[in-house]
Amino acid sequence: MLPSIPLPKDVIRPPETVLVNITPQETRVAILEENNICELHIERNSGHGLVGNIYLGIVRRVLPGMQSAFIDIGLERAAFLHIVDVLEQRQNPDETQRIEHMLFEGQSVLVQVIKDPINSKGARLSTQISLAGRFLVHLPQDDHIGISQRIEDEDERNNLRDRLLSLLPENASHGYIIRTSAETATLAELQADIDYLTKVWENIQHQAKTKPPETLLYQDLPLSLRVLRDMFSDNTREILVDSKENHTRMMQMAEQYVQNAVDKIHLFKGDRPLFETHNIEQEISRALQPRVNLTFGSYLIIESTEAMTTIDVNTGGFVGARNFDETIFRTNLEACHAIARELRLRNLGGIIIIDFIDMAQDSHREAVLQELAKALSFDRTRVTLNGFTSLGLVELTRKRTRENLSQILCEPCPTCQGRGQLKTPQTVCYEIQREIVREARRYDAQHFRILAAPNVIDLFLDEESQSLAMLIDFIGKPISLAVETTYTQEQYDIVLL
Repeated sequence: MLPSIPLPKDVIRPPETVLVNITPQETRVAILEENNICELHIERNSGHGLVGNIYLGIVRRVLPGMQSAFIDIGLERAAFLHIVDVLEQRQNPDETQRIEHMLFEGQSVLVQVIKDPINSKGARLSTQISLAGRFLVHLPQDDHIGISQRIEDEDERNNLRDRLLSLLPENASHGYIIRTSAETATLAELQADIDYLTKVWENIQHQAKTKPPETLLYQDLPLSLRVLRDMFSDNTREILVDSKENHTRMMQMAEQYVQNAVDKIHLFKGDRPLFETHNIEQEISRALQPRVNLTFGSYLIIESTEAMTTIDVNTGGFVGARNFDETIFRTNLEACHAIARELRLRNLGGIIIIDFIDMAQDSHREAVLQELAKALSFDRTRVTLNGFTSLGLVELTRKRTRENLSQILCEPCPTCQGRGQLKTPQTVCYEIQREIVREARRYDAQHFRILAAPNVIDLFLDEESQSLAMLIDFIGKPISLAVETTYTQEQYDIVLL
């Protein structure tokens, strides 16, 4: 197993511009760094993201062999709870717990979604509840005080802990995680966060006692307001919103909870749509393509499967002014920043394998790794970089919490069923002939009729006419052809008359 490479934490992030596009059907948020889109968040009214939602679930099945359980929370598919996400196990990680000793079928249990349903997998749950505020994350079942890992200065960490403890009762039984944004928060702002989160938890507890199972007890803020809670920072230059109603709501939240954002939230009044003005629509279309063009003719090929994502770096037509090694080195360095940006923009998660162009010099390989680590450090999502394997591939993992961009915007092609390729008309012709031979042996039909797409029928009438005549002689029955214009290239029917 390769050792992980630490990502630098002292990099200077470029200023961000946040674009909030709202329609009656969906909300889209684009984050721009130096006028380049690096993140895109989409929330549709027909299918809100579930992460952060708290439900009163009911246990449907306990699987001791997998140390997991299926919990019904009122969704189309049962959600999944693993032993590592059960509160008792997380509080006592050194003690081996058994899920069958904690849960039983028919039991009501308070759970929170930590991963959205992806493809055929149901939502992933935890029984450890956390409620995110502007500066704090409330842990109502724990008494732990944690601090964001992004705050590295030990004196600052101790100062923040002391400030928070000064606001809590001496016998406080609830825990908190101090977020990075709390570095500049006043005591009054921290107290307001505590009061707000306490009221939210009290309301959840009250509902849990009075509501039936499979009930949603708490829903996270809509995307337009999560922008202020989760994405706004001192590095945010401007937030542009194209909806008057939502601009008002964001201003109200900012005045109450995020006062330093008030002067940065602006209502967009351009003649052209907000995303079109900043070329976001074009960038979204480009992000759905496997090829990403770099400068000077080099490019990336990004291919995602359910198991992993592979990224191939190619020089293309790029020929450097110096020697070949230098050309390869420069291409790989440029690819580092493009790869980091594409991971964020497409929201690719799980295992990611990068095939950089082979480099002969160890110093070049080390420099590429350091450049990639620097580029990945801008990511809000947790990334683990593991370096080069013995095959010269770079391994990394990126936490997956929601569907990637193509899963949100696209569906498998109904013609090729997501394979990305079709059988040739000749292949389909030969399949049809083999099936006719099988059917002729099974049934005593007087006549066979082939229904197929126009290009398949054309092939039977032209290049494959001789093979069709031989087939007719072989089975001793006539075969007629009929064009079905609605059929795909691979679709056909054989009718027995």
